[in-house]
Amino acid sequence: MKPFTSKNIVLENQRVVLLPFKHERNLELKNIIFHEDIWRFMGSSIKNDIDFDEYISSTLKENELAISYAFIIIDKASNKVAGSTRYGNIDMKSEKCEIGWTWFGKEFQGTGLNKACKYELLNYGFEQLKLRRIQFSVDLENIRSQKAIEKLGATKEGLFRNNYIDIHNNSKDDVYYSIVLEDWKNIKESHFSELL
Repeated sequence: MKPFTSKNIVLENQRVVLLPFKHERNLELKNIIFHEDIWRFMGSSIKNDIDFDEYISSTLKENELAISYAFIIIDKASNKVAGSTRYGNIDMKSEKCEIGWTWFGKEFQGTGLNKACKYELLNYGFEQLKLRRIQFSVDLENIRSQKAIEKLGATKEGLFRNNYIDIHNNSKDDVYYSIVLEDWKNIKESHFSELL
């Protein structure tokens, strides 16, 4: 059976459309990607056209290898490309994955698009892919993202020390969260009612 990463997955609600990263609109990310704050907690940095081309290439390669499945985020109100997100650390044998690698252009931060995106990813993950666990990891210093994940109803599970190395070769700690299948129905109704 082919992995789900070979499919052409489009997710949509009243706020957002998630297109497969391979879509030609991925080049529009260049309009919003060159902002240092976006990459502060990402373990990489996109500063010029060479970095951008490498980002596009490596993201597409991960999809091809079924390592991750990335999306382009479209803000439905403006029809502008707002950022990117993905399923990663995919383990279909254990029926789990991670949602992350999410970033938004500055004008789209704090607009509610993140919650709308995460709803579509969680809903598809649990109800179509039949996952049992979806996890999130956030840099210990990234308080804003931790609060955003907590607003989704995710359970804080603990601290992973020295979990990744940043662009300055510093070891960084991550906080891990999860939502499991048994919790999804209640979380869907209590935290995402406006998107149902």
